[in-house]
Amino acid sequence: MRRISKLTRVAVGVASLGLVATACGGTSSDSGDSDSNDKGVAIAYDVGGKGDQSFNDAAYAGLTKAKDEFGYTTADIEPTEGETDADKEQRLASLAKQGYNPVIGVGFAYGPAMKAVAAKYPKTTFGIVDSVVEGKNVASLVFAEEQASYLAGVAAAKATKTDVVGFVGGVDVPLIHKFEAGYKQGVQDTNSKVKVLSQYLTQTAEEGGFSSPDKGKAAAEGQIEKKADVLYAAAGLSGQGVIEAAAKAKVWAIGVDSDQYKQAALAPYKNYILTSALKDVGGAVYALSKSVHDDKPLTGTQTFDLKVNGVGLSASNPEYAKVAGLQDAVNKAKQEIIDGKIKVNTE
Repeated sequence: MRRISKLTRVAVGVASLGLVATACGGTSSDSGDSDSNDKGVAIAYDVGGKGDQSFNDAAYAGLTKAKDEFGYTTADIEPTEGETDADKEQRLASLAKQGYNPVIGVGFAYGPAMKAVAAKYPKTTFGIVDSVVEGKNVASLVFAEEQASYLAGVAAAKATKTDVVGFVGGVDVPLIHKFEAGYKQGVQDTNSKVKVLSQYLTQTAEEGGFSSPDKGKAAAEGQIEKKADVLYAAAGLSGQGVIEAAAKAKVWAIGVDSDQYKQAALAPYKNYILTSALKDVGGAVYALSKSVHDDKPLTGTQTFDLKVNGVGLSASNPEYAKVAGLQDAVNKAKQEIIDGKIKVNTE
């Protein structure tokens, strides 16, 4: 039976997401030939790659900190357009063969490939973000996205002046449904008069739902025309288009995964990024890497939720504290979720 465990304080706090996430490579070798046995963590990116100012960049922050603090050789590999599971499998196998440990697939799309490769390299620890993969040497790094999204919904309900808010999902898949479900519940629990407009950009990732800012911008403009004045995007790189459209219309955007108010590439729009629903992917990279370094590699399902600061809501924009009742409402909802008084929907 898969060992199920919940991380306590091994992950870094969400407030310092992408800045203090640290990692250290392990020293185990794999069952195949390897070029080295002292390399550190390697990550293989999801759709959108490095530079998405969101999900992938959060993972990169953990890897960068590992390189800076421990001097290890690290690797981060971009996806290719239209790639297959076989391509992903080859990428993961190559990293394991080179001696990287742990090897982390950033995104649920790595599920089938990781299951196959982990079995071939039993002495290498593998990690996968946003999916559960069975394997004695696999750590499934999953998040309570619905909890952070609930808090984003509370913020949206407090900030709206039109009583219409929007949600833009990158791809119509169960993972993104969690974001939508939590957001809608947070909005409705806070103010039942507020209407939530929802739109998914594509049915599959191959159609560009996570990697097309133009699609995000078009969807946002459509919702703004329908009077939405707070827009929450769970769409990877496509979310940049949502933020751009919101800033142009001078309405609020809510970022995702990383604190997008602080992202340099989004600086021209930062004044309109009210908050971000945070997901400590960098902390997950840290937790797994540290466990390998300590010769106590994590395996099974590792859950990052509000209780362990694995998800949360940012308050970097000074305007966040100025919205009447917002901060108190978010703090109250957060505590009630942690205490079990609020059960957040996942679909």
